[in-house]
Amino acid sequence: MNDDITAEDDGQSGIKKLPLAAAVVALIGLVDAVYLTVKHLRNEVVPCSLVEGCEKVLSSAYAEIGGIPIAAFGAVAYFLAFSLAVLAAYGNRLTWTLFRVQAALMAAYTLWLLYLQAFVIGAFCQFCLISAATSLTLFIFALFVKIR
Repeated sequence: MNDDITAEDDGQSGIKKLPLAAAVVALIGLVDAVYLTVKHLRNEVVPCSLVEGCEKVLSSAYAEIGGIPIAAFGAVAYFLAFSLAVLAAYGNRLTWTLFRVQAALMAAYTLWLLYLQAFVIGAFCQFCLISAATSLTLFIFALFVKIR
């Protein structure tokens, strides 16, 4: 049994709908990551209205790698995922394969960050949870969409 869903073509322009949907999800992640990066670089407080703990998470030792906010790395990762998904939407199978690798790496790192929030830091950041949801959604797309 093949668990892949073939990407649908819109019938006119040859654009694949599911990779295009993945590009939209990646764009949401990109906006979230850029927002967090800017807030971090400006030393501004991130408003948390859904969960408590944003500042605890965003000011923890895990919020940076080598002085660079991890949100900036996330922005680069989301931009790459967006770019690969857009290219795949036009039927480029190689870029979809690269997208799948990118999405798997992002999902793995996301699980690590969720672990840190839950068991090491002891707090959650709603913007980090948005990022987790978008990267895991990208991974689901990568698992189940096959470009022909």
